[in-house]
Amino acid sequence: MLLYITLGSNDIPRSQDFYDAVLPVLGYRRQRESDEEIGYAADGDTRCRFWVVRPYNQKAATIGNGSMVALHAESRADVDTFYAAALAHGGTDEGKPGLRSFHANFYAAYVRDPDGNKLSAVCERPE
Repeated sequence: MLLYITLGSNDIPRSQDFYDAVLPVLGYRRQRESDEEIGYAADGDTRCRFWVVRPYNQKAATIGNGSMVALHAESRADVDTFYAAALAHGGTDEGKPGLRSFHANFYAAYVRDPDGNKLSAVCERPE
């Protein structure tokens, strides 16, 4: 399974404002921060699993076409809250909350962070 994921940012303070608003909805809290990176851990986890960083090579952060991070949501209400928080804090819409055709209970919302990285919150419970 995955150990951690990193997303590039050209503006760490702006990213921190965004992620501090959207990740707690899904149970992630900021645990580390510096001028170069911010790290988030799930409630109860002692290791940061989600990092937002300035690229190590000092070049501009760019998005990956076809890349996306999908985050587990406990409820459909959490998906809705994630989506609203993302849009309220500089994110852009990539797909409103709703059921998707992947399977009967796949409820998801899609956004882009202020740097253009694509994120999704997904609840697979029947509600």
